[in-house]
Amino acid sequence: MKTFWGREEELSFLQEKYESQNGELVIVYGRRRIGKTETISHFCLNKNSVFFTCTQTEDKNQLKNFSQKLLSFNLPQSQYITEFSNWEQAFLAIKDIPHSNQSKNIVIIDEFPYMARENSEIPSILQKLWDTELKNQNLMLILCGSSMSYMEKEILSEKNPLYGRATGIYKMLPMPYSDSAKFFPNWNSRNKIIAHAILGGVPYYLSQFDETKNLKENICFNILRRGSILYSEPEFLIRQELREPATYNTIIQAIATGKTVFNEIQQATLIEKGKLSVYLKNLIELGIVSREFPVLSTKKEKQNAQRGIYKLRDLFFRFWYRFVFPNYSSIEFGDWENIYDTIVEPQLNEFVSFPFEDICIEWFRIQNKKRNLPFIFTQIGRWWDKNIEIDIIATNEDKSKIISAECKFHNTPVNDFDLGKHLKKDLSNLKKKDNAEIYLWYFSLSGFTKEAMQFAREKDIHLVSADEIFAM
Repeated sequence: MKTFWGREEELSFLQEKYESQNGELVIVYGRRRIGKTETISHFCLNKNSVFFTCTQTEDKNQLKNFSQKLLSFNLPQSQYITEFSNWEQAFLAIKDIPHSNQSKNIVIIDEFPYMARENSEIPSILQKLWDTELKNQNLMLILCGSSMSYMEKEILSEKNPLYGRATGIYKMLPMPYSDSAKFFPNWNSRNKIIAHAILGGVPYYLSQFDETKNLKENICFNILRRGSILYSEPEFLIRQELREPATYNTIIQAIATGKTVFNEIQQATLIEKGKLSVYLKNLIELGIVSREFPVLSTKKEKQNAQRGIYKLRDLFFRFWYRFVFPNYSSIEFGDWENIYDTIVEPQLNEFVSFPFEDICIEWFRIQNKKRNLPFIFTQIGRWWDKNIEIDIIATNEDKSKIISAECKFHNTPVNDFDLGKHLKKDLSNLKKKDNAEIYLWYFSLSGFTKEAMQFAREKDIHLVSADEIFAM
């Protein structure tokens, strides 16, 4: 059996719904490849379940396929029909699925948008039957979808008949770095971090890398080589979700190459400001782009369009638009190994440094949840102003306590001089914050020199190596 990693929270959520005494209508959605089907399938192991995957086909054919799936479960109707005449009959038949040991039946309709797009009456039919029949059954109905825009703007909107009927809504996100690392148990911490920084926490992408091969081989053969599975993945996703893919490609590439402020993106793309705002909003809704503000920003500061920065939230998009998209011609010609040696490898540490900060933030969140820190923080993120940047700031509710952290993804150990710079820079800036109590932390890929460790003990600086990030 294929190994299943992580997704403990998702499985716990589904199990809670399964064990309830009520009928459950659960909506699970998330972008392609995020692991929805695998997670639901794993949850359904040893449970009485019907799993139907919709296809992009005509409504009549969809009904035929759905009918055959249901009737194969020994429904009473299977003795005299081979297909339901309409969707109302088909959905109503869900309550006739035999129960085993009085346990809750699970019916999963995967890629539900394909079904609903072909027949706009389906949400209304389901809503009517749920209200009158199905919600009173020992049933868990799961509607699952990969089309983010359709699920959020149609199925979950107030205008949709199913609005307010769902007893649970779960948006699946990429896996945390700690789960990504489980795909590569024998790799060192550096390679685990790089793999997560390139592929994000997307199980399908992670499963394409082969632990028996080195990073160069995996990147070349699975991303840079024409015809490989990940070679055209971002373009495919853009075409599936958005119109005007060429325009979105231009915007994403601008952000991937360092244009993070709105005016910089506008100047790089030459897109009218009003339209650019709409395009960026769409990319944010899809989880491809995010807008970030300094963690200590006020509401007023966040309203300033010049204050925030745009970044690629999807890590694989960030890698692909940084290294693949601008070198398409050379890669199409088969020159992918030279692209890696001359472009990717020299920039790899710098490229990973930003996701490394996110990994350190995630580590802090885990420690905060376990109450392993000097105080419970309520805000965490990056902080910057016109003169200075601090990789991570975490504060309590009244900002009387602050954690300040630096994150260095370098190939050499951090020395005492580096720690001294961190101490001087952060204290001088943070002391301005109403004399808050400051706690200093330092993360390093390659560890610390003996002198640095001695300096840290004297100055009460907490040191965290890459190996410690994974030691949980």
